[in-house]
Amino acid sequence: MPSEQETPVLEVNQKLLRQLEEFGFSLARSARALHYSGNSSLEDAINWIINHENDADIDEMPLVAVNIEIESLEPDLTTEEIKMKAQELRNRAHQKKEDEEKKLDREREKERIRAGKELFEAKRIAEDNERKRFIALKKVEKEEEKRAREKVLQKLEADKLERRQKLGLPSENRAAVDRSTPVVQDKMNSLPVLRMTKLDHMRECLRHLRRNYKDEDARVKRAFQTLLIYVGNVVKNPNEEKFRKIRLSNPLFQERVGSLEGGIEFLELCGFERIEGDNFLFLPLDKADMAALNSAGSLIRSAITNPFFGLLSG
Repeated sequence: MPSEQETPVLEVNQKLLRQLEEFGFSLARSARALHYSGNSSLEDAINWIINHENDADIDEMPLVAVNIEIESLEPDLTTEEIKMKAQELRNRAHQKKEDEEKKLDREREKERIRAGKELFEAKRIAEDNERKRFIALKKVEKEEEKRAREKVLQKLEADKLERRQKLGLPSENRAAVDRSTPVVQDKMNSLPVLRMTKLDHMRECLRHLRRNYKDEDARVKRAFQTLLIYVGNVVKNPNEEKFRKIRLSNPLFQERVGSLEGGIEFLELCGFERIEGDNFLFLPLDKADMAALNSAGSLIRSAITNPFFGLLSG
């Protein structure tokens, strides 16, 4: 449909123009309606007026330089018929507009309901996921708490058994002995003898170091921290030779580890060997046992964090 700017001279059907004026529409509105509806019919012109009644220039008289008479196919109507038809066309146009508005309202309501359902479902899923995460977290916490209690009980039982063995007393309950620890029978007496593993030797080495320097807590803690650094460096970088070789004459090493009884012994239990005339401690790559080194690291961390480590076991 052409705009006013593109077609400044409006062509209108003079007969339809008169009928619109007889219906009560202004000359300006009638001329615009006929031109922009294509001079097709009274109904189309009235629909255009109703749809554009809020236009700012609806009542501005357009330029009508040439009036072309286009024969209308509609027969001449009486005044009464014109009024009735005009009202019918108005009612029809208003009804069409109301129907379109109602349809738009229904579509908006459907969209509002759909959006509300999506929001509710998203909220329900988020709450369900949060509830699942909470349950999973509680389960993990309970399992960790259970494992921690079991470790404490096992530790207490092991310490108790160790003290009784040192005193030459039989164990109160043989079933309480850790079945994963191999037991050998001493031919000289009937008491069971526990075979100490490498991990047991490591633990005893750290306990011995703590007991020997029980009045020098800061020095012992610094030694433990240094040992943890040596072990941790090998675990993190097993292929780096510099982390698997320690100069025994290094002043820092001597101050923190070498001068303490049990320090070098612990590293040897981790797999370090003396080489080059006892000038170095070296851990060959093919003898680097990652599982044993990780266990050694756990023992050292326990010795650092537990203030009673090594002080209550003997």
